[in-house]
Amino acid sequence: MEAHSRPAGEQGAEIRLHLTWPHTTVHHAVPAVLWLEPLAGTPAVPFISSEHYTLAQKNRMFLPHLLVVPVGAVVQFPNKDPFFHNVFSLFDGKRFDLGLYEAGSSKSVNFSREGVSYIFCNIHPEMSAVVVALSNSLYAVADHNDTFLLTGIPSGDYRLHLWIEGIRLSALDALSRPVHITTGIVDLGELNIPVSSPQEKGHTNKFGQPYAPPSQSPY
Repeated sequence: MEAHSRPAGEQGAEIRLHLTWPHTTVHHAVPAVLWLEPLAGTPAVPFISSEHYTLAQKNRMFLPHLLVVPVGAVVQFPNKDPFFHNVFSLFDGKRFDLGLYEAGSSKSVNFSREGVSYIFCNIHPEMSAVVVALSNSLYAVADHNDTFLLTGIPSGDYRLHLWIEGIRLSALDALSRPVHITTGIVDLGELNIPVSSPQEKGHTNKFGQPYAPPSQSPY
C-alpha cells in the first residue's frame, strides 16, 4: 500500500476505504488513486518532497505503471530499451508528444495542470502508463487488496475523488462525494464499483489510427 502522510510531528485524521465489485469474480488488484480536494475554508496541504520523478521505458513496459506527482513536476522518460520509443498522451491531464527517440536517451514533460494523463508509445501498443498530477498531497494509492489508507489529514471539509483504471470517467465522477474530517479514524467502509470488473480498452496511435501489425513495425 502507498499512503502519503504529513511530516513527523503533525497529527491528523485517517481515512480507510475498500473497493469491492458487484459480482464475485477473480481479478488482480486494480491500480487506483484516492485524493481529497479541500473545500472553502479548508487549507490545502502542498507537496513538500523534492523527489525526482521518472517513468522509464524498459522491456517494452513503462516503469512504474502508475505515477502520482504534484502539479508542476517534471517527469523524465528515459529509454532503457535497445530500440526506439515514441511516448505520447492525448488526454485531458497533459497533452504531449515526445517524438521518436533512441536507446539511452531521455526526454521530459512538465505536468503543469491537475488531471489524469494516459501515456502510450506510438510504436508499441502494449505499452501504457498513467500519471496523476495533483495540487495537494492528500492522496493514497490502493494496495493489493484494493484498499486505501490515507493518514495525517487536517480537520476540514473536502471532496473525495477516485481514479480507478478501466472505469469510465462518468462513473468515477458519480463516486465523488463531500467528506467532513475531524480527528481519529474515518472508516468509509466498502465502495461498490458500478461495473462487474474493470475493462481494458484498446487504443489508437497518436494519429488516431490502428497500430500496424507487429511484423510491420521496424522497432
